[in-house]
Amino acid sequence: MLGGLEQELQDLGIATVPKGHCASCQKPIAGKVIHALGQSWHPEHFICTHCKEEIGSSPFFERSGLAYCSNDYHHLFSPRCAYCAAPIMDKVLTAMNQTWHPEHFFCSHCGEVFGAEGFHEKDNKPYCRKDFLAMFSPKCGGCNRPVLENYLSAMNTVWHPECFVCGDCFCSFSSGSFFELDGRPFCELHYHHRQGTLCHGCGQPITGRCISAMGHKFHPEHFVCAFCLTQLSKGIFREQNNKTYCQLCFNKLFSQ
Repeated sequence: MLGGLEQELQDLGIATVPKGHCASCQKPIAGKVIHALGQSWHPEHFICTHCKEEIGSSPFFERSGLAYCSNDYHHLFSPRCAYCAAPIMDKVLTAMNQTWHPEHFFCSHCGEVFGAEGFHEKDNKPYCRKDFLAMFSPKCGGCNRPVLENYLSAMNTVWHPECFVCGDCFCSFSSGSFFELDGRPFCELHYHHRQGTLCHGCGQPITGRCISAMGHKFHPEHFVCAFCLTQLSKGIFREQNNKTYCQLCFNKLFSQ
């Protein structure tokens, strides 16, 4: 066909000079020509390697010496977004060994795009600092808020130093010792108060021997006659108006 056209033009006295040979069909190019990939092509023969659609003068991409239309090149070779799986045709963000559209790299919990403070990774998911700390940082045994920096370890959990205090008086344990009751720390005084082991005589904790009388507990040395203050060493006493008396004082004070 091309040869017939050339012959007709020559018969009309019009000289035809081939513009090279088409890289696809190897035939001379007499009309429009496409120059691409260092070669010449008939426009209808310069096609996408994948979809076979004519590229013509449209933009194209080259890979391994082959031409691809824009859609097929991105579909076949562009990095894919780890969130939407679509090809990334413009700006690409690389994080966690994956590629992302910048607008698709956001906190897995709140959905906010990461700012200058960056992100934290957990179980191959990205989180903003606020949500990461709220969800995964150890929680204080006192206030249940995240523990970020200084902390104490006690009773199988962690505490802000200012939160590790007596459950009743809220005083810190300056001596370094505490007493545990029902999962809460107490100072010695309030631990014994809750346990009912404060001496009714002096108000201090009983840690050794004790005497139980009148619904109370006493240090042996504080279980005394209310009048003469003699220690009731054998635990023998007389009661009057919720006070303890030795037999002698009781007889002296109350016997008629």
